[in-house]
Amino acid sequence: MSAAPRNRILADDVVIAVVVTKDRPATLAASLEAICAQTRPVDHVVVVDNGDDPKVAEIVADLPVRGTYVPSKRNLGGAGGFALGMLTALALGADWVWCADDDGRPADDAVLETLLLEAVGLSLDEISPMVLDMHDPRRLAFPLRRGLRWRRWHADFRGVRLLDGYASLFNGALFRSSALEVIGVPDYRMFFRGDETEMHRRLMRSGLRFGTSTGTAYLHPSGTGEFKPMLRGALSAQYPEDDVKRYYTYRNRGYLMAQPGMRWMLPLEWLRFSWYFLLRRHDPEGWREWRRLTRAGRSERFDRR
Repeated sequence: MSAAPRNRILADDVVIAVVVTKDRPATLAASLEAICAQTRPVDHVVVVDNGDDPKVAEIVADLPVRGTYVPSKRNLGGAGGFALGMLTALALGADWVWCADDDGRPADDAVLETLLLEAVGLSLDEISPMVLDMHDPRRLAFPLRRGLRWRRWHADFRGVRLLDGYASLFNGALFRSSALEVIGVPDYRMFFRGDETEMHRRLMRSGLRFGTSTGTAYLHPSGTGEFKPMLRGALSAQYPEDDVKRYYTYRNRGYLMAQPGMRWMLPLEWLRFSWYFLLRRHDPEGWREWRRLTRAGRSERFDRR
């Protein structure tokens, strides 16, 4: 397939949405309803089901647009699910791949149209919407650091059209198919936690242009509770309460901190997590667990929990 010109949307451009799900048919149905109600309709929806659930197959079969149901008898995680979904979308002829998780949804029916127009108008290879708290859309679903400040409110970006070089990649992210030829698909070894950061690292190093449009949004449950502020908010450390999430978060961060483009962050990583575990939590055992898991990641020991 010949590449579409970067400065215009062709009438026959094919936009395929990729959604990964596991054991959440109700939230998946709400997400798919919003995806299929866009003013610029998607041409096809690919749903990768890590739960191999007949209910999900029924939901996909009832979509008002063409749908492809991809069940997996093995849990591929978010990383493997999006990798499989993206490759399926490309094999089906996608010019654009629109990624969505099963617990979030576009904020309104013009999100896809806005992303396409902004991607073309700004000659972007990837563009994401702002990711806002589903229960309070004034807030970001995940804190965002710009310079030395953490930003937690949508209003913090008033007057800014594009956050150049920043994107939340699986929450409403729109990729040109040609961008995926350059950066590839998510690394299955990540399973979940860190897969988005690893893709973002590749985007940063690729030379492709990407960013986040502040003029449109994707709604997602808040993830701010995992980020523990320190030193009056100058630093933060991520601490998931769930031990399985903690396992994958720290192990995968260990791998990421050893990769080109991210190694410069390693001293800061040691500072903030040592401060958090030893001085704030008074938890030397937690600090030792963090060290053990990050060391496993650096050594590329990707055992499943």
